[in-house]
Amino acid sequence: MTSSVIVWVDGDLLPVEQARVSPLDHAVLTGDGVFETLRVYRGVPFAVRRHLDRLARSAAGLRLPLPDPAMIRSALDEVVRANDFAECRLRVTVTGGVGSLGSDRAEVRPTVIVAAAPLTAWAPLTDVVVVPWPRNERGAMVGVKTVSYAENVVALAYARERGAGEAVFGNLRGDLCEGTGTNVFVGTGGRLTTPPLSAGCLAGVTRELLAELVDVDEVDLPLSSLAAAHEAFVTSSTREVQPIRAVDGAVLAAAPGPLTRSAAAAFSALLARDLDP
Repeated sequence: MTSSVIVWVDGDLLPVEQARVSPLDHAVLTGDGVFETLRVYRGVPFAVRRHLDRLARSAAGLRLPLPDPAMIRSALDEVVRANDFAECRLRVTVTGGVGSLGSDRAEVRPTVIVAAAPLTAWAPLTDVVVVPWPRNERGAMVGVKTVSYAENVVALAYARERGAGEAVFGNLRGDLCEGTGTNVFVGTGGRLTTPPLSAGCLAGVTRELLAELVDVDEVDLPLSSLAAAHEAFVTSSTREVQPIRAVDGAVLAAAPGPLTRSAAAAFSALLARDLDP
């Protein structure tokens, strides 16, 4: 029998089976919460500073009071140690706390949860499909990583039904935006590009690091440019750099191509030298 996973809820470490969140928690009722997903390498959460900075930006965008970042960082370490995980997926969630059945948030202490899970074994390549629902690059929640992920759930189910591993969104302008939990990079003519944040995509931590490690241009790209690319890849904290094999069933010329291999190598080198860049 395997031991139970230990989670951290509002200051208490306990088996996940014993963890409880109120049915009146505002995240349950309205999606009022923000979160971060981190990758743990060699028993150390990766890029904690950057993730906590983005958590703070998301909380500010949601007008959500954020607990002391030092407490959250300590909770991340406690959960990794309690589970004795060398490699895992780690998530911190901060919600609006117990509230009313409506949209108004009560003046209460936020709920804070830190949970860990074994890593998903991602395939070395992925197929993607473009979904028919655009992101709103002018929406109130652009750039905010909230727990309101129903749109991503539907989009990913759409992709799975078509044998793909990720769904890709355009935006209202018809430009390339992002995946359900990934940023998208396109390589054409020896040039690596990715949509700017003004396209409506989330400021991914892996995206940010790659922009510092390799030569990449942030430019608006027509949605059609993805299928027309010579090579492309998606990035996330758990997928790292994952080459795209095909877009809507059309196989790209190279997977991985030279730009993808260079980005993956640069990211691997970073992991070897610095776990909190």
